[in-house]
Amino acid sequence: MRIVHLADLHLGVESYGRLDPTTGLSSRLLDCLTALDKVVDYALENKVDLVLFCGDAYKTREPSPTQQREFAKRISRLSAGNIPVFLLVGNHDLPNATGQATATEIFDTLAVKNVYVSSRPDIYQIPTPSGPIQIVSLPWPRRSALLSREEAKNLDFNQIKERLQQALTFAIKKMLAELNPALPTIMAAHVWVTGATVGSEKMMTIGQEPALLLGNLANPAFDYVALGHIHRHQVLNESPPVTYAGSLERLDFNDEAAEKGFYLVEIESGPTTGQRQVSFDFHPVSGRRFLTIGVTLEPKDLDPTATVLNAIAEQKEKVEEAIVRLDITLPAQIESRLRDGDIRDALKEVHYFTVAREVQREVRRLRLGAEHLEFVSREAVTSVVNEALYGLKIYLESKKVSPERSKVLLEYGERLIREEGDTERWGH
Repeated sequence: MRIVHLADLHLGVESYGRLDPTTGLSSRLLDCLTALDKVVDYALENKVDLVLFCGDAYKTREPSPTQQREFAKRISRLSAGNIPVFLLVGNHDLPNATGQATATEIFDTLAVKNVYVSSRPDIYQIPTPSGPIQIVSLPWPRRSALLSREEAKNLDFNQIKERLQQALTFAIKKMLAELNPALPTIMAAHVWVTGATVGSEKMMTIGQEPALLLGNLANPAFDYVALGHIHRHQVLNESPPVTYAGSLERLDFNDEAAEKGFYLVEIESGPTTGQRQVSFDFHPVSGRRFLTIGVTLEPKDLDPTATVLNAIAEQKEKVEEAIVRLDITLPAQIESRLRDGDIRDALKEVHYFTVAREVQREVRRLRLGAEHLEFVSREAVTSVVNEALYGLKIYLESKKVSPERSKVLLEYGERLIREEGDTERWGH
């Protein structure tokens, strides 16, 4: 039995993109769809038994009709090819209110052949060309369902997180007791596992999240544990295999060095869980390259623009059609010598670029309303982002905001600052 495990498509992420003149769509949307096409092509050409998608089909809870249409096209190709598709609901797929439908539930509503959607913990027995398989599903927990209960109205952040973790643990134990040990069994979960290495999802996550210990998932009753939510592919446990497939496409510079793709899982049939042999291999999918070019200029540099252009030229083979971030660190006295137009021309072959200047000054005075802060050395505030967050942190402390609330606000602040861009940005 061969299964394709993928996750975290995030259709709708358009950061660092531009309008495609042929389709009128964002180039970043097309990047994600191209990556998904490669997985669909692989599944059809190799006649796999199941495609297992572990959550976050879209960036937002309310995807556009175009995004839904394009996703449905790819799912329909698998369905028409007689390949079952299992869609798990992730945190980005969940609506704000308890009674509202998720964007992927339309496949259930229309009873699309070979497509199964899980929005609640449950056990599914799915027929495949190589026989039935059992899937224990653990979608992202609905926080709104917990908060709607009377006993949860006065809970703080930590207490809500603990309740959600307890609910997830209880759901797993309950489903374990109901399994058929004669069938191949996969746990499919969209969840944060303690100890996982994070990627670009940290910029898409606000506030505190429930997390599970690896021991809750690495149960011998499962032949394979397929995870979504963390964007970096990784193996957390070997027996049984517990793996994150990671996001299918690079979403921001946190993914710059990360390899993207999907897992191919092979399960040999056997009468009991202990006799089934499992193998799994990561299959890379080529996608849009992210590249950071860092340049540090010296005070005695007579032509700092030439130094920057040389640094770009050294990366000539990598910058074409890439998303490039040029970070320039320079002393204040030579800032006026940089020729912006020349730098922009040198980057004209890239897909999209941003340029950030970090100007080094001896001291800075920060003001917050009528209050004056002490002098802060430039070494203590090393970038525009850190400087802004430092100011926000001091402000929150001056207002005596609780540590829990400050943490959430600082996370919001960092996300907004990065979305607005760097000190200076050019894009095309």
